[in-house]
Amino acid sequence: MKTLRVIVNKNGGTAAKMGDALIQELEKAFAKAGATAEVAALDGKQIPHAIEAAARSGRVTVAGGDGTAAGAAQILAGSDTELSLLPLGTLNHLARDLGIPADLSEAAKVAVNGQPTAIDVGEVNGQVFVNNASIGLYPLMVRKREGLRRARGWPKWLSTVPAALAVLERLPHHRLRLDWGKGERAIVTPLLFVGNNVYSLDRGEVGQRGSLTDGKLSVYAVAHRRRAALIWFAMRALVGRAERSLDFETLGECETLSVSSSSGSIEIALDGELRRIDSPLEFRIRAGALTVITPGEAPQP
Repeated sequence: MKTLRVIVNKNGGTAAKMGDALIQELEKAFAKAGATAEVAALDGKQIPHAIEAAARSGRVTVAGGDGTAAGAAQILAGSDTELSLLPLGTLNHLARDLGIPADLSEAAKVAVNGQPTAIDVGEVNGQVFVNNASIGLYPLMVRKREGLRRARGWPKWLSTVPAALAVLERLPHHRLRLDWGKGERAIVTPLLFVGNNVYSLDRGEVGQRGSLTDGKLSVYAVAHRRRAALIWFAMRALVGRAERSLDFETLGECETLSVSSSSGSIEIALDGELRRIDSPLEFRIRAGALTVITPGEAPQP
């Protein structure tokens, strides 16, 4: 029976709820899948060192959300070490787009018996992201949400609604300069979004990706608009009724992108984690840089 090192972000959504019972559940799930799980439940700051140590075995399993997956990708991208995911965070967009089941027992089966697949990752100024990076409304919302969580002890999902309303009340717009090889273009936008591969805007598939291997960054800049129009756009986008020509100032695909502003640094959300990075932001796609374990079938949205 093979032995797999399983690194758990104990502060992640599902993991935090299950507490100590999670370790036993993981051990049972992996035993059922035909492997022995050596489980380490760690704080976020301890996880990078644990991943580096476990990488020597050739395969690392991490349990958490998208932030945990991105942290693992930062270490493992460009190496031969395989990454398997157990989606135990509040949001699990990467696992979903890879077709990894949300059920713990089924996800453990994939971690043990799945197939290695090389996928793309995005990178900005040396920092890796597996899903997307954004400037503007979303980073502001994350900062407000985390403030509410610290002050009131609310879970992430509950803090999101008042945080979003507070940000929409301010409605800041950002003056940015973009260049993806066709000359610099100035834009004013409340939200610039850069995705690792192409995100769907179609009804029923909003925010999903059909592929993680096309070697492209997708760039979306929401058009400059008043508050009521922006709220109306958000509502339409959620039900798959965004209009590309109406709602987006810029929309394109590229392999590299430079974003600059008049300020010396730009606040950015990478896979939901806040960073402040010196301007200009130099984005690139790293095609096939990360090997992940998938069910062995083409991921379905």
